[in-house]
Amino acid sequence: MSSRVFFAAMIVMLLVAAASWAQAPIPISSAAATPAPIPAVASGKPETSAKPVRAAAPALAKPIAQVPLPVPDKGAFRILLSGTEVGTEQFEAASSGNAEIVRSETVIRVPGQPETRSSGELRVSADGTPLGYKWTAQSDKKASGSVEFADGAAKTFIDLGAGKDPFEQDFMFPSPHLAILDSNLHYQYALVALLYDWNAKGQQTFPVLIPQDVTPGTISVESMGSKTVEGSTFEALRVNTADLEVVAYFDARHRLMRLEVPAADVAVVRR
Repeated sequence: MSSRVFFAAMIVMLLVAAASWAQAPIPISSAAATPAPIPAVASGKPETSAKPVRAAAPALAKPIAQVPLPVPDKGAFRILLSGTEVGTEQFEAASSGNAEIVRSETVIRVPGQPETRSSGELRVSADGTPLGYKWTAQSDKKASGSVEFADGAAKTFIDLGAGKDPFEQDFMFPSPHLAILDSNLHYQYALVALLYDWNAKGQQTFPVLIPQDVTPGTISVESMGSKTVEGSTFEALRVNTADLEVVAYFDARHRLMRLEVPAADVAVVRR
């Protein structure tokens, strides 16, 4: 039971967008305190050459800055599996000059597994374009990293400690407007509402980067209209990878209120 709980809880934390999935865990995940055998992107192990990796270039939607990030915003999520709490996430969004700062910290506690902690701080422009990112992750081992963004390029750094040399990898994206959806940090889905064109609606595709796993990919996002959950009405967005569907629920201010992974019976619910 404990392994099933841990796997289902972690599946919502690695909402990886890519063309297909492999069955083995990404090697860097185990070193970076992600012990569960979660599905990995088909690109597999990151390249170690100095040459930047160019991400696939799907037909991307052009973001329209019609929905500002609702700041200030501060609160907590409960991470539930079949209604049972298996973790929490503290989050905050605030303005800082011309940028917005999105911070979150997640703790997962599952019987028989090491406690897992993850934190992230993401700086974005008014239209959701990432400007800079730093993160930490700890379970039985600790890791940290950062990402620098410029004109569609993302320069990633990972420090695994223990005297090891930092890992570096560069990525080139077809657009600077990309989603950062890191492992374990669900509040970052609030930024999907900035990228999505709510007027055009329909299915829209965006590049994505998962910094802890040094993994690029794509997600497709589609409006589901108004949905009522537990007596409250939200605007819902369906976020799809090749094999996984996630539903994000937003209130009238476009604050992220809830995430669901129907296939795993996992929900992330604002307190």
